[in-house]
Amino acid sequence: MRVKGGRLAVALHDVEPETFGRVMEIRSWLARRGVDRVTLLVIPASGRRPVSGHAALGAWLRSCVASGDAVAQHGFTHRSTAQAVWPRRVLAGWQGGAAAEFPGLDGGEALARVTRGRAVLEEAGLSVRGFVAPGYAYTRGLRYGLPRSHEWFADLTAVRIRDRDDIQARALCLGASTPFKRAVSPALVRSLSHAPGRAMRVDVHPADFDHRLHMATLEWLLDRARGREAVTYDDLLR
Repeated sequence: MRVKGGRLAVALHDVEPETFGRVMEIRSWLARRGVDRVTLLVIPASGRRPVSGHAALGAWLRSCVASGDAVAQHGFTHRSTAQAVWPRRVLAGWQGGAAAEFPGLDGGEALARVTRGRAVLEEAGLSVRGFVAPGYAYTRGLRYGLPRSHEWFADLTAVRIRDRDDIQARALCLGASTPFKRAVSPALVRSLSHAPGRAMRVDVHPADFDHRLHMATLEWLLDRARGREAVTYDDLLR
């Protein structure tokens, strides 16, 4: 059932120098399907050089923001650097595998990585209001500290807003990291999309465009979202 007057919040994950070409293709693909506002989840320092050292990516991101998109911080390196204790280790592996950056870190180190990542984005001329942890893998320290540094952060079930009620909306997110996730997640996402509420969150990853069934599922979701207003996560605060 479609929600008249509802909103569509598309988040394009894993934006970094290594995915730049694919990300531009996906942004154009979304625009052709009427999605004129997108939240770009930028990894500050995932590879050999940070975003601030990639002039073309920085210029493109700034032009997207000038056209109505928003940039949000997506971790710091998007790579796990510590090992959580069992059973959190098992959950982190399921959530993000090697990309689950924060489980296993103490609160101080996790928040220090958030601070360093935000500084890299600011060096690239990008102002950010929100944060999404890689794999939606949060820790208690992150959940405690993020409202002090960012106006919002999003987990799998809601967008958490500083000093306001949360926006309850499940992220419709396909999994591509394992054969099992690639096989099962399209049907699960379609099922979850039948009652999205006032805000419909659709996640898009560069890896989705390597899998035919993922592409078909994303097209199906955007078709279901026709009539909704495309907004960024920053817009949800208004």
